[in-house]
Amino acid sequence: MARRKEAHGGHGWFVTFADLMALLVSFFVMLVAFSTQDSQKLQVVAGSMREAFGVQDKVRYSGVIEMPGLPTRPKLKNAAPIPPEEASANPTEDNRGSQQAQGGKFDNDRNFALAAASLRQALQDMPEISEISKNIIIEETRQGLNIEIVDQNGRSMFPEGEREPYERTRQVIRRLAGPLRAMPFRISVAGHTSASRLPPRPNYGPWELSADRANAVRKQLETEGVPSAKFFMIAGRADTQPLFPDDPYIAANRRVTITLMREEPPIPQNYQP
Repeated sequence: MARRKEAHGGHGWFVTFADLMALLVSFFVMLVAFSTQDSQKLQVVAGSMREAFGVQDKVRYSGVIEMPGLPTRPKLKNAAPIPPEEASANPTEDNRGSQQAQGGKFDNDRNFALAAASLRQALQDMPEISEISKNIIIEETRQGLNIEIVDQNGRSMFPEGEREPYERTRQVIRRLAGPLRAMPFRISVAGHTSASRLPPRPNYGPWELSADRANAVRKQLETEGVPSAKFFMIAGRADTQPLFPDDPYIAANRRVTITLMREEPPIPQNYQP
């Protein structure tokens, strides 16, 4: 009966053990690498992913500390090929007006981006920013640039049922007044309440309360030097425009919205349609 020869030159289990150790080392290296993040690179990666996959077309800023990633790349329109002999640097009469409108919109968007950055910087300079950062939302909408002063559970910006804000709210408004005073936009202030299951106070309901809170913010902005001519509208919305429509009773629906108005650019004096 033939005898089987024994294998020489190493043990099979040692190779498997070495592979396991190499995988463990790689795993711990990855843990160490992820433990220290570069916030700027992280925002760039987040913006690139959003641009590539299109998973987020609207951005809501939950607090003044957050910053967006890369902006969404605009799509190229009217990309039909044009023969070289028909190309011209001068726009035709029918598209000169559209080009001026697009140029005005680009300037407006750039001004809103600069305004948002200026407002966030002003709020970040506050020593107590860690306490009130969750109460401020800065968001660009169709109407303009919104600065939302919202309530949070356990931290309200106005006493319950009262029109005058807390001192911490006044500090926020005081800090916002400087940039708002220097910006060219007109300002709209709107008060909002959350839905309530309790009966309203006699002769003083959500409409009166929301309007009075908006007016109180307007008064303090004027006290801090914002010209009264810059105010476009002061309004009370009650609970008709909740920030979170799925749950109209939560505290975050109680807020005062300061809006930098998006308006059509002025028509040049020598413009002829």
